[in-house]
Amino acid sequence: MGSLVISDEEGIARSLWKKSRNESIFAIYTPYILSLASGKLDSGSFLHCISQDIRFLQASAEAFEMAEDCADDDDDKNVIRKIRKRVLTKMSMFQSIVQEWGFELPAGTSDRAMIKYTDFLLATASGKVVGERFPGMLATPFEKTKLAAYALAAMAPSMRIKSFLSKEIKAVLEPDENIHLYKKWIDSVASQKFEASASQIEELLDKLTVSLTGEELQFVETIYHKAMKLQVEFFSAQPINQNTIVPLYRALGSDEHNVVICSGFDMTCSAVDSCALLADVAIIKSSKIVKDGSESVDDGSLLDNLRDVWSSLHGQYVKEYEECIDSIMLSEKVTKFDFESLCKALGKLSDLENEANLRVGRSGVLKGLHMDDIKWAGEHVKFQDGCIEFFKEIEKSKDVAAIDAHILSYCWSGDLIRRFKIS
Repeated sequence: MGSLVISDEEGIARSLWKKSRNESIFAIYTPYILSLASGKLDSGSFLHCISQDIRFLQASAEAFEMAEDCADDDDDKNVIRKIRKRVLTKMSMFQSIVQEWGFELPAGTSDRAMIKYTDFLLATASGKVVGERFPGMLATPFEKTKLAAYALAAMAPSMRIKSFLSKEIKAVLEPDENIHLYKKWIDSVASQKFEASASQIEELLDKLTVSLTGEELQFVETIYHKAMKLQVEFFSAQPINQNTIVPLYRALGSDEHNVVICSGFDMTCSAVDSCALLADVAIIKSSKIVKDGSESVDDGSLLDNLRDVWSSLHGQYVKEYEECIDSIMLSEKVTKFDFESLCKALGKLSDLENEANLRVGRSGVLKGLHMDDIKWAGEHVKFQDGCIEFFKEIEKSKDVAAIDAHILSYCWSGDLIRRFKIS
């Protein structure tokens, strides 16, 4: 975990949220959230999630009560008391909305994912987080105010990510879309009132952390990040009773399962085309001519010529690629999966890529590249947002027996890929 940069304008809560955005993006692509956004989520799955959320609110109310006891400032105590009252009101609101729809919340125990979060929250509020050492002393009333800050750090991510997700969903709904089954719910969580509650917790967290040491602020960050991961895990663990197509971001399944992951490299993992990157390195290197053991720069004609050649190759490739895509795209609506037609279409695309690679090879643009040059290029590849985090999640997964990852490339990316390491 890198050092936390806190600006005077935004405070620690906003800084922690920004640093956790990549983790929060994972929540968007869970089957539950996508099904909720589409309005196709099974009502049983929705009610199950709400019942679990109410259990979290119950734990939050308890944690706020402990935080109030730890705060030594009357104003802080009053704010915490008001937030706790809002939590209890929210519990009633959740129940009334569900009853208004003609449903009853299911009875039962908490899910394992919810238990992990509520246990962590209550342990943090009481100063007994398993596996974590609380920095500093907690003996005097002033020192115990740190516990209030730590408790808020464990609660803030839940409110912030729910506000974030509801706004992301609302942004893609049609303004007059009244048939969406969960629109009223989405509107309530995306409301200014809910945002005000989330902001109030964050503002109090900012206030309570002002006097903390660097070590203590690092501990606040650890708590916040852990809480964010637990909230995302809660969404990913929600059971749904329908088939859902979602991007794979973590392996979920039995420990007897083996998962094979195939991913493209260029423009899927990397943010730039590796062929273009290698061409740039080769062109720059070719502009230097070794004479008598020392390097001198050419008059520029060789460099200009290579750039012209590469520009021509790139332009031809783009033109042919667009024409190929147009030729294989079907104009009529597809009613069933046609494997043979898909293979033929991909075959055409493969032929185009192979021919383009042969042209680059014949052009001599990459002539003179050595392994050290490729190593340098590999160490400076820019990756798509979330790519590194995705492979970190896959690498750490313990939910399946084995994960076999394959990175694919249609050009000279092999050595670049081998330089690709998860740090």
